[in-house]
Amino acid sequence: MAANRNNANNRNKIAKYRHPLNLNIGVIIFAVIFIYIIICVFMYFSTEQIVGYEVKEGALSSNNIYKGIAIRKEKIITCNNAGYTNYYAREGERIAVGNLVYTIDETGRLSDYIKPSETGENSLSDKDLSELKTEIEAFSNGFGRSNFSEIYNFKYNVQGTVIKLANYNVLENANALNSSANTALIDYYYANDSGIVIYSIDDYENLSLQDMTMDYFDQSNYTKNYLINNELVAAGDPVYKLSTDEDWSIVIPVDAELAEELVEKEYVEVRFLKNQYTSWGEVEAFTNEAGDTFVSLTFTNSMITFCTERFIDIELLLEDETGLKIPNSAIVEKEFFIVPKEYVTKGGNSGKYGVLLETYDEEGNTTTSFVETTIYEETDKEYYLDDTVLRSGNYLIKPESSEKYAVSRVGSLIGVYNINKGYADFKQIIILYQNDEYSIVKSNTMYGLNVYDYIVLDASTVDDNDFVYE
Repeated sequence: MAANRNNANNRNKIAKYRHPLNLNIGVIIFAVIFIYIIICVFMYFSTEQIVGYEVKEGALSSNNIYKGIAIRKEKIITCNNAGYTNYYAREGERIAVGNLVYTIDETGRLSDYIKPSETGENSLSDKDLSELKTEIEAFSNGFGRSNFSEIYNFKYNVQGTVIKLANYNVLENANALNSSANTALIDYYYANDSGIVIYSIDDYENLSLQDMTMDYFDQSNYTKNYLINNELVAAGDPVYKLSTDEDWSIVIPVDAELAEELVEKEYVEVRFLKNQYTSWGEVEAFTNEAGDTFVSLTFTNSMITFCTERFIDIELLLEDETGLKIPNSAIVEKEFFIVPKEYVTKGGNSGKYGVLLETYDEEGNTTTSFVETTIYEETDKEYYLDDTVLRSGNYLIKPESSEKYAVSRVGSLIGVYNINKGYADFKQIIILYQNDEYSIVKSNTMYGLNVYDYIVLDASTVDDNDFVYE
């Protein structure tokens, strides 16, 4: 009975079916690709990126705009008698010896004596109107909102022009006033020297290049005193200023390096920003005791145009260097072995340049083998050779001779890494001009760069002969 029960239990026992492992080839390929992508992404973010840069032609122009101080030969004329001034020479006008410049009204009665009915309408002639129009147009063309104080200079210039024109009518009545009095009440003053008349003083009249300090360029401390028509003056007071020489200078503060460059040029072309005129200035430099360097640019023309201005904005028109424009981050300095030219020859199956290197076999016997090496630069007598092939202390054999040369001398070259062939290949460059971001280098040199070459943007990210993947 028990045996039958056991047999029944054995017949009712159910065993779990195990499916066989079936590998799908598509799943395997997908897994492999997925793992590869993960590895590539990890390598991409964990390694420093190499970025290429296409070399193009270009130019660099530096900011050569300066605010300079005008230095002229100026003579301040003082008054002999006290009284009220009346000017008859327009500011900025050239006068000759003997020309009437101003009168002194000792009593101030001249303006009261002359009545509107006696002077007429005082209408301006076409010439007078043209003079005023020129004054207004010159101001309008050169005015900038950032230099609002120029309006006051313009105001005084126009006042001077109008007063001069009006004073000619006053002058016709001055003799009548003198004749009506027992003594002469109007004194006439004529020019003793020829020059340009200026009706302002500023204590800069006697400045020279050797007197310059940076304090003179601080316009917040600058004061310009205008000499106004019909004002009361005392004996000994300044009444006008005379600029007696057409030769004049503009002094600008510069660094010592630029000063040396300008002195070497001797003459520099300058653009005056007020009217965009250009002129050539003779260069002279001076460094004061504080170590500040100044450059004086002396001109033989245009003084009359700027005779009333002390601070003048100019631009130095230095030559802009043109060549291959590359970023400074691509530039690297590398050392090379310097070998006499007579030890470099052509050989091997490729006919490339190389050297005959003395080597030793396993038995210690001396042998000579031809080793290809790249030339990176040359002088009249020497080559700069790759230091990855040669070692210091190697002996080179002179072709068709038994003379030897011990490799030891090294020299540095400035260059970039060219990546046209897919690896970092050093190319020497000759820098023509450089600023903070870019350099202009000479194009089409024997061992250098050409336009449209690709170089490494950041030279610190590669080493010689590294493969480059962009």
